[in-house]
Amino acid sequence: MSSKAPEKEKDKDKSKVHRLSLKGSAKLVAEFFQYSIHTILFQRGVYPAEDFTTVKKYGLNMLVSADDQVRAYIKKIMSQLDKWMVGGKISKLVIVITDKDTGEHVERWQFDVQIFSKAAQSKTKYQAASSTTDDNQNQSPNENAATSTTASTPAPPLDKTEAEIQAEIAAIFRQITASVTFLPQLSGDCTFNVLVYADADSDVPVEWGDSDAKEIVNGERVQLRGFSTTNHRVDTLVSYRLAD
Repeated sequence: MSSKAPEKEKDKDKSKVHRLSLKGSAKLVAEFFQYSIHTILFQRGVYPAEDFTTVKKYGLNMLVSADDQVRAYIKKIMSQLDKWMVGGKISKLVIVITDKDTGEHVERWQFDVQIFSKAAQSKTKYQAASSTTDDNQNQSPNENAATSTTASTPAPPLDKTEAEIQAEIAAIFRQITASVTFLPQLSGDCTFNVLVYADADSDVPVEWGDSDAKEIVNGERVQLRGFSTTNHRVDTLVSYRLAD
């Protein structure tokens, strides 16, 4: 019996390095998106700091909104994102911060998703219903736009432990937090929208609609860190309007 114990321990160690299933990897990426939305809203001051509460995640103290309306909106987004991610339908998720007075897009956080060994497909940009602080909450997006992905898919990375993946994600959140050192301070009241680049054949709820890309006009762009599993890679890019 004593000789079998090390084998069990060895098997246990191996289990920590096993490849995440596609579904498990998709859920991990979707969860990362959820915390990214909360973190960006807090760090960029879109909502007051007192509206956030601290939770422990990725070995970090993460700030998530405690506002019922904001939480309901993000939950609504995530319920659809979870389905699209598991179905392998998403190639980008974008969080756009907009000046409420001028309607100008001032900051754009883009998360590019690569699914290893998946062929390129036609993508369409979809926008969730307008964010919760807008007066015109049910306003429809105004343009259709479709893009084709033509880049070849890179080879998947070597197997990683869960701890290695979590460490990569934690490094992204540290960098998002540190971004306040170079991003211009947002002035006035701002709101946000979530865009998703999904396969053209995706099932789209009625509250989502086609959208333009909401790019930052003449903006600066900074590439941030990314992370990968054996099924997905996520890269982060922030674009922002230069201060006047």
